[in-house]
Amino acid sequence: MRLAYPAKLETQQDGRVLVSFVDLPEALTEGETKAEALAEASDCVVAALCGYVNVHRPVPRPSRCRKGQHLVELPALLAAKLALYDAMLEAKVSRVALAKQIGVTEGAVRRLLDLDHRSHIGQVETALEILGKRLVVEVHDAA
Repeated sequence: MRLAYPAKLETQQDGRVLVSFVDLPEALTEGETKAEALAEASDCVVAALCGYVNVHRPVPRPSRCRKGQHLVELPALLAAKLALYDAMLEAKVSRVALAKQIGVTEGAVRRLLDLDHRSHIGQVETALEILGKRLVVEVHDAA
């Protein structure tokens, strides 16, 4: 599961650049310039995805990037946390049940799912393994 959401940029009448996401209609941000708007886009996506996790809704799958759109990729740790959240929903495993399987408190699992918490990726990887998933990291040349 690759979490990179296509963003649409539109220059407004006042010259500011609006960023919107087809897959995340609640995610909107803007900037003075295209570069500033794209820099804000990552935080905007994270905030929208936090909302999905907080209300226990499935995370929308990113659609294909179309001509004229820009991909907004999530940092590796956040993508891993969202993969864990998705795996828990798929397996219908609660935070309490996963905590028992890992041997930690429910609060520790809650922090693993908190996109604002700086968890250790190894802990997320362990939780994914318990759910029958394997974390794979790829490195690509910068664009």
